[in-house]
Amino acid sequence: MTTTCAQQLARRFAALSYHHVTSYSRHAMKRLLLDYLGVALAGSRSESGRIARRFARMQGGRAQASLIGDGGRVPMAGAAFANAISSHSIELDDIDVLALFHFSPPVFSAALAVAEFAGASGRQLLTALAAGCEMMERASKATNPSLRDRGFHTTPACGVFGATVAAGKLLRLNEAKLTSALGLAGAQASGLMEMYGPSMQKRFNPGPTARNGVTAALMAQLGFTGADTIFEGERGFCRAFAGEALPGRLTAGLGRPYRLDIEFKPYSCARPIHNAIDCALEIRGKSNVDPRAIERIHVARHPDWARYHQNRAPRTYHEAQVSLPFSVAVALIEGRALLAQYSDRNIRNPLVKRLAAATEITTDASLPRGVSCRMAVTTRDGRELTSQVDHPKGSIRNPMSDDELRAKFLSLAQPVLGAARAARLAQLVDEIEQCSHVGKLMRLAAKSATGMH
Repeated sequence: MTTTCAQQLARRFAALSYHHVTSYSRHAMKRLLLDYLGVALAGSRSESGRIARRFARMQGGRAQASLIGDGGRVPMAGAAFANAISSHSIELDDIDVLALFHFSPPVFSAALAVAEFAGASGRQLLTALAAGCEMMERASKATNPSLRDRGFHTTPACGVFGATVAAGKLLRLNEAKLTSALGLAGAQASGLMEMYGPSMQKRFNPGPTARNGVTAALMAQLGFTGADTIFEGERGFCRAFAGEALPGRLTAGLGRPYRLDIEFKPYSCARPIHNAIDCALEIRGKSNVDPRAIERIHVARHPDWARYHQNRAPRTYHEAQVSLPFSVAVALIEGRALLAQYSDRNIRNPLVKRLAAATEITTDASLPRGVSCRMAVTTRDGRELTSQVDHPKGSIRNPMSDDELRAKFLSLAQPVLGAARAARLAQLVDEIEQCSHVGKLMRLAAKSATGMH
């Protein structure tokens, strides 16, 4: 009898143990756990994060898992939902090497909620995180770029499978039940790229994904069965979302260790914009150009991303964070593109508006990578200042160091937790293999009940 993709994947992940995860991937998961917690803590203070937490508390139910940045405890599916939205609310969450999706909002939010409920250890958590991230990336490799080009958002569409595997590992599902869980995950796969605008739409997408992953794993644990042909079937995920079934991409190298390459964001905006920001910062640093003297900005992008992020007049910070012209303008003017730069003040700033309007984006297929960017800044006295960036800061080829990631975490976590508590949380992540119960981690990440909700 032919073994389906879901069965093969379930066999791998059900058998995966801590010792099967390479030291490289373990370190990557610890770096990502620290980054996720910092971003989610800061995101919990955003308007979208506050609404998501309020919604989770309104649903009632058993106190099973913690809301990050909040004293509240809610059912684990609700915690996964709200924490996923918080972690995607400030555009500082991680990214894969092709800048197609974010690992942590769906996978880590689901895993931490279930781990807290199940009393999992730090080693069990790391194993589940590695399994979930691998599953998510495999689903993306099997369907992209077709999935994205057809209008689907990879983070929720593929993330539901990663969230399900991570939750299933922590619930100790066997191969048969994990196969069913993957089928049930596919029934809930969703997410559209119609999300770039002044609304909070983009922030919402990982929320149902994390919740649905928990739901799929719990339903399978109770005995609910799902389709084992969910990936390659005639009406399965691959054909529905990408127009073709390429099971070889989904299951390639299943018998070998999997390398998890995670990239991190130093700037508070969509990842494919980061190359342009790096170009702007390089030009600013080398030439000391006066932004008021800039007449024209020309940005050449690879065809993979050239049609995205073109809004020259964002109305809200949600729009600004997915606007390349705005991001380049603030980087040239202020020398940074952190959360503080994506402000109403800068949205109204006449110089930011002028530079954004003066930014022209064209397509250049000769650029070496999908996120590559070449910039030429022309000044009023006729000078042309140029830069090309193929590997942005935070990428595998141009990484953020452990110290840089810790500094990023502390800058995001301290305003919510205070310096001492943030430092203790960072230390616990660093020693997560020795943690006997993930609840200890989550109690540190949940602000006391007397704190701001």
